[in-house]
Amino acid sequence: MAPYESDDNATAADAEELRSARRRKAARYVVPATVVGIAAATIGLVPALADSGDPDLPKISAQELIEKIAASDVQQLSGTVKITTDLGLPDLGGLESSLGSAAGPSGSGDGSSADPSTKLTELASGTHTLRVASDGEDKQKVSLLEDAAEYSLIHNGKDVWGYDSKSNSVFHTTASESDGKQKEELPATPKDLAEEALKAADKTTSVTVDGTAQVAGRDAYRLVIKPKDEGSTVGQITVAVDSKTGLPLKFTLTPASGGSAVVDAGFTQVSFAKPAASTFDFTPPKGAKVEEGDAAKAPERSEHPGDFGKGSAHEPGKGGPEGLNVIGDGWDSIATFDTGGQGVPSGSEVGGDVGGFLDSLGDKVSGKFGEGTVFKTRLINALITDDGKVYVGAVTKDALVKAAEAAK
Repeated sequence: MAPYESDDNATAADAEELRSARRRKAARYVVPATVVGIAAATIGLVPALADSGDPDLPKISAQELIEKIAASDVQQLSGTVKITTDLGLPDLGGLESSLGSAAGPSGSGDGSSADPSTKLTELASGTHTLRVASDGEDKQKVSLLEDAAEYSLIHNGKDVWGYDSKSNSVFHTTASESDGKQKEELPATPKDLAEEALKAADKTTSVTVDGTAQVAGRDAYRLVIKPKDEGSTVGQITVAVDSKTGLPLKFTLTPASGGSAVVDAGFTQVSFAKPAASTFDFTPPKGAKVEEGDAAKAPERSEHPGDFGKGSAHEPGKGGPEGLNVIGDGWDSIATFDTGGQGVPSGSEVGGDVGGFLDSLGDKVSGKFGEGTVFKTRLINALITDDGKVYVGAVTKDALVKAAEAAK
C-alpha cells in the first residue's frame, strides 16, 4: 500500500528523497536559526496569488513535483514578501496595558528593541511586509517594514546584525557554526515549510497536484497536502511551486475549522538575480546603542513531523522540557510533559484583565485525569491538567482529552 494517497501513486521514496536532499544542503537564503529561531518556527516567507488567470503548464505528477522541490537549489534572490498570520487569539486589549510597564518600552523586558528574538515575534500575528535578499548561505537580509520605521536583520559571513531604526538600537552576534558548517535552520521560508509538511507524507496524508497559479508574476504548480486524520486541526496545506526553479513561492495553511488561512505568506515581487554586495553591508549608525549577544544554540531538528522540534519520541526531553515525550505520530502526534506544578488558575482567581484573558483562551474539561484547561488557537491547542501535566499539538480538544485519559 502506498504510504500516502496522491493523484499518481507517489511513494514514500519521494518523501525520503526530499529529506535526503534537505540534509545535503543548507537553506540558502534565511537568517540562521541561532538568531531568529523564535520567529522562524511560526512564519514563512511567501505572498498572495495574483489575480491573473491560471497559467497553462505541462502536466506534472505529485511525484515529479516533489522531486522538483527536492532538486531546487536557488542561492540568490531578492523580493518583497507579505505575511498574514491568524491564530485566532483574542484581542489583548487592556492586557497589553497591564503588562506594558513590566515589559518596558521595547516590550522585551530588557530594553533591547533590536534583539531579533523579541522583535521578530511580531510576525506571529497580523499582516506584515518584508523585503528579503540572499546571496548563498553566508549572506541574507530580512527587513520588516513598519510605519515610518524599519527593522533589519542582516547575516554577512560570521556577523549577524539586528537594527531597529525607530530606537536607533543595534544587536550584534555571530552565526553559530559546527565543524565549519552553518547549523541547520528552523523552517523560515516557503521551501522550508513545504519540506517540513512533506515529512508527514505517510499513510495519514493525501498529496496531489491541483492545477496552476501565478505568484509574483511567476508560473507555478499547486501542491496540496491534506491530513486524513480526523483529529488534526490542519485542513490542508497549499504550496505554490515555481515551474522553472522548483522553489516554493507561496505557503498557505488552512485550518480544519474553515475560514481564513492560519498562515498565508507569499512573494509579491521576486527576482533571482544576484543582489548587490552592498545589500549585506552594515555599520552601526552614529549614536546607536549596540548590544553584543552570545550566539544562541539552535534547537535540534527532529526527523519526526510530530515532535515539534524537541527531539525524537525515543529521546524524551532532548532539546525541550525535561521529560518531554510524544504520543502518536504524523498529524495526530501530541507532545506531553510534566511541569511539576499545580495547573493553571481560573480567570476568577487571577482577576482583572489577565483573568479575563485566561478565561477567553481556555475551556475547562474533566475526565479520568481529573480536571484541566484547554487553551485554544486555530491551529495549536494545549491541555494543562490541574496536576501540572501538559498535552499540546495541532489536534482537537477531544484528541487532547483522550490522550490525557489514556495516560492514566
